[in-house]
Amino acid sequence: MRKKRRSAGPIYVFAGVWLLSQIASSGTGLGSLLISAGISLLAAVGVGYLFDKKRKKQDEKEAAAAAAEEERRAAEKAKEESSPYSPEVQAIISEGRVALKEMGRLYSSITDPNIRSKINELMSVSDKIVRDAIDDPSDVPQIRKFLDYYLPTTIKLLNAYDRMSSQEISGSNITGSMQRIEDMLDTAIDAYKRQLDALFANQAADIQMDIEVMNGMLAREGLGGKSYLDINEFMKKYEQQQKYAQENDIQKGSTSNG
Repeated sequence: MRKKRRSAGPIYVFAGVWLLSQIASSGTGLGSLLISAGISLLAAVGVGYLFDKKRKKQDEKEAAAAAAEEERRAAEKAKEESSPYSPEVQAIISEGRVALKEMGRLYSSITDPNIRSKINELMSVSDKIVRDAIDDPSDVPQIRKFLDYYLPTTIKLLNAYDRMSSQEISGSNITGSMQRIEDMLDTAIDAYKRQLDALFANQAADIQMDIEVMNGMLAREGLGGKSYLDINEFMKKYEQQQKYAQENDIQKGSTSNG
């Protein structure tokens, strides 16, 4: 808890007013001295009241800000606790949100349009990577590595670029470092895209397995003939079979009635 500071202003004001009253006073007796002291005391009390009022306003403002921050943190904690996702997935979402917010700040701070374009692309791919944790929680270990190293390192380098670009001077160290960071961003974009593609490796394998199983079933039913699943051809043959079966039922019904 912050300790309240007592202002020294009233003391200095009291001393200053008292001295001025002594100088301005034409009398030298005890009565003049008491009057001067009274005037100084009243002035000091008035100024002290103003200082205290200002300090109380500042204390109230700081207390309100602290309460608002505490309320915000409590709301975030309650939201995380009530999240439908697992703690691991929720951690990915929370950390990803913080990282994307920082990248958004850097996008606004850096004025170079080429760098801003690259940051925007990095943010887009990063958001897709983070969201994949929701769609496929089994990818969390891969995404965790991305959040623990690749994304923070990229943000660290972008912060360095932002600081150097704000110097508004040219020099071999600043210019060379900024150029290397710019080149690194192209590499990072390619790496981020490969990371996103790698997250779909398991799904691609599952899809391929489902297609192979479906093709096997179609072949056993006499509906195959190709090495891949042609859904249009499958539906066409299915509809023909259904139509043929209905026609047979109608013919059987008319024969039995005759």
